[in-house]
Amino acid sequence: MEIKNIVVIGAGLMGMGVVQVSLQKGYKVTVVDIKDEFIDRGVSGLKKGLDRLEQKGRLGEGVTTASILEKMSTTTDLAAAVKDADLILEAVIENMKIKQDVFKTCADNAPDHCIIATNTSSMSVTEIANASGKADKCVGIHFFNPVPLMRLVEIIKGDGTSDETMDIAVAWAEGLPCRGKRYCPRVLKDRPGFIANRMIAPGFVLMNWAFDEAVAKGVTWEELEADTVKETSPMGFLELGDYVGHDTYYHINNYYAKTLSPDFTPGKAYTEMYETKKLGRKVGQGFFDWTQGRPKIDRSKKAGIVTAEQLDAIEANEGCRLLEEGVVKNWQVIDDTMMAGFNRPGVMELATQNYEKWSTLLAELAAKIGKDYIKPCEFLKSGKFVGMK
Repeated sequence: MEIKNIVVIGAGLMGMGVVQVSLQKGYKVTVVDIKDEFIDRGVSGLKKGLDRLEQKGRLGEGVTTASILEKMSTTTDLAAAVKDADLILEAVIENMKIKQDVFKTCADNAPDHCIIATNTSSMSVTEIANASGKADKCVGIHFFNPVPLMRLVEIIKGDGTSDETMDIAVAWAEGLPCRGKRYCPRVLKDRPGFIANRMIAPGFVLMNWAFDEAVAKGVTWEELEADTVKETSPMGFLELGDYVGHDTYYHINNYYAKTLSPDFTPGKAYTEMYETKKLGRKVGQGFFDWTQGRPKIDRSKKAGIVTAEQLDAIEANEGCRLLEEGVVKNWQVIDDTMMAGFNRPGVMELATQNYEKWSTLLAELAAKIGKDYIKPCEFLKSGKFVGMK
């Protein structure tokens, strides 16, 4: 199937990022949102971004912002927007009922051949797709922000997704422009968090405990941040949380608490951050002050509450769970996903040399903080994952 007409639902940062790369590739794109003001704000940001690229000569010879935007239209009428769509991608709020309603409207009004994709970062693609009545045409296409720069796009197979739909989704995503070659791993089983977000998620089980410990001991956030930083990471756990947004992480961890383990439930300190709207970079204040740009964090003194190795071991354990669950067939996909998604090496190759040590470490840590989820799983304890490269 040839894709010509694309509909992107949601004019936020993620949605407009998909709009930008789709327009740059030459597709006709319709932007849909529930209010004109949301669309206007999104289009304004898109135009500014394209203008900067044009000034730097990065749009291509003879290509201008105006010529790119000629292929874009906007509307608040979703049913009308999808009448001629070949591919629809929703990038709306992480709310299951809203996503299901969007999929039902799309399926009822789009052509039979149209593929309907969700950009959800953690929710069940299968559950979203089942509302459509056309599960074979539904798929997860999970981009990372900022879309024009981040290479990773996870393609998630729902329980009813056809192989043809998967193939079309992978080919489309791989062809979108990016800084470097896009990496589009196939997520073979629909599980919470998919690959990249699932790998970092259990770190919050430890860190939620650590946040409360830091408050109780009067430790500064800078000192706790210093505990988590390693040479291969561009930032530590707390700064990364500020960058992504603590409302996002708060809701996702509550979702994991329902779907994976109650151990993901946000602790007292983190819940207070969310409730007091210290949501990170986008509001100017999270663990750190972002009002003057990226904060200069003093990491010279460590709190001694957690270690970077503990976080590595937890991540490797989760990678082994993904292998056990059949989400991926080999651990190289996991390491490549982490590099493409977070610009840092994955831990699975390192785990092949340290799994016995890390299994002991995790067993002791789980007992110390009272969180069974981070106990070593069978593939890590036995080393069975080692040969699954």
